[in-house]
Amino acid sequence: MAAAPRAGEHVAVVGGGICGLAAAHRLARSGTGVTLLEGSDRLGGLGTFFPWRDRWVERFYHCVMPSDEHLLGLLDELGLRSSIRWSRTRMGMVVAGRHHAFNTALDLLRFTPLGLPDRVRFGVVTLLLRRLGRGRDLDAVRTEDWLRGLYGDRVWELLLAPLFGAKFGARFGDVPALYLWQRLGREGAVSVRGYPEGGYRAVVDALRASIEDHGGVVRLDAPVRRIGVGDGVRLELPGEVLTADRAISTLPLPQLRQVADEDLAPRLPEVELPYQGVVNALFFLRRPLSGHYWTPVVRSGTDFDGLVQMTPLAGVEPYAGRHLVYAMRYTDRGSALFAEDDAAVAERWTAQLLALHPGLGREDVEDVRVFRAPFVEPVYPLGYLARRPPVVVAGTPLLLATTAHVYPDVTSWNSSVGLANRVVATPAGAPRPVPG
Repeated sequence: MAAAPRAGEHVAVVGGGICGLAAAHRLARSGTGVTLLEGSDRLGGLGTFFPWRDRWVERFYHCVMPSDEHLLGLLDELGLRSSIRWSRTRMGMVVAGRHHAFNTALDLLRFTPLGLPDRVRFGVVTLLLRRLGRGRDLDAVRTEDWLRGLYGDRVWELLLAPLFGAKFGARFGDVPALYLWQRLGREGAVSVRGYPEGGYRAVVDALRASIEDHGGVVRLDAPVRRIGVGDGVRLELPGEVLTADRAISTLPLPQLRQVADEDLAPRLPEVELPYQGVVNALFFLRRPLSGHYWTPVVRSGTDFDGLVQMTPLAGVEPYAGRHLVYAMRYTDRGSALFAEDDAAVAERWTAQLLALHPGLGREDVEDVRVFRAPFVEPVYPLGYLARRPPVVVAGTPLLLATTAHVYPDVTSWNSSVGLANRVVATPAGAPRPVPG
């Protein structure tokens, strides 16, 4: 049974994704009484998992990058850093139904969708892209303007526009170039990726154990229906009201506005961000597709825009002899695809996967599971750095830790942990001494 919060200050954390878990962990370790409220029956947010046979499987794909300093620091605290198994991964590319390796200079020279001059230009610009962005106000530069100018029209229209369109929808060209520059800073040309032994459930379980071992409370199936502020924070849950001295909300801003009471709502940040959701199909295959971890799929007649194969990662063994392949499509949560029946998506995407891989038969597809998430990636406007909301809701004891605050970092477990650290360390969020 979880321990009760300690006497003294009490902080409520709303949302049990990685950001909420990291914030609650940090507060509990400092001696602050903390209660984490998760509306669903499982912790982890986009890192949630489900049972399949005798194993737990992530609903969405994840990996650890060597540059993930915030996440690796947290894993160090939890005693899990040594459990990360690192491996060198490879990338493929499918263009117009044809498969290409896309890793080395020789692969690029063989990449026939582009003419030779464009291949050479692509390679040189890609090597220099981080350097070319230094000293520029990329927050005020459209991604399309920057990349089209550097790579040329052909590369932009054939490859980059479909890739960015897959990620950000119709607004892809207007996303600040700073986002891409930061992404390159995280991933760069590094092909090494890691995966924790026991999967991401091991990380979530360790965070919960840390919170509870330090006196915190973790509650599942505890959706917050209403939030109000005054001298403290008032949180209405089904059948009860919880009060706290302060609260940290990790809810996406559109969701927070829906539960804020009439006094809090006008105090929330005015910034309105569109969000991309994701539809994700997880295939359990009797044999692997290829040795590529990440394969964008461009102009190939598929609804999905990319494939991630987990078995190329060290530590990801076949599950009961089955190989895990994630197919994904980023899309607005109001789209027809987002609302479509799981079985229809599974059937159509299975047919499309088999068409892309003629050597794969329907008998090789053991199972298909379809998952959705409505708030995965904000679509940031130009000049967002100056408009990014503060983490403290002025005049209230409510703090915010959302994807709207992560920019210019790329939305990831690493940036979420970094944001949690920053919010807890702010003067309004830092643990306060209990009067003696």
